Amino acid sequence: MRLAAALLPLLLLAGAPVMADSLRCGSRLISSGDTTNDALERCGAPVDRSYLGTRIVVGDWGQREEVRVEEWIYGPWNGMLYFVRFQGNRLDSIQSKRSN
Repeated sequence: MRLAAALLPLLLLAGAPVMADSLRCGSRLISSGDTTNDALERCGAPVDRSYLGTRIVVGDWGQREEVRVEEWIYGPWNGMLYFVRFQGNRLDSIQSKRSN
């Protein structure tokens, strides 16, 4: 019974998306903070590109700026899909998920 209880969280995490700070595209790499042009140059065109809306970002000095939020999908590469999110033309996050 204890073994089953210990394994349950691991089984639940197996289907969850994984966060990453960088994505390898062949021999090149994109990382948090890179621009959309960097991603296009290093990884090529995504298989899907979605506009998710805008977000208000507050800067270090309290200034408010509305930025565009996009999600690009790359893959499947080795059975994985990669979801690359940009805020204000800068790479904000990368998630991966096994493709079905």
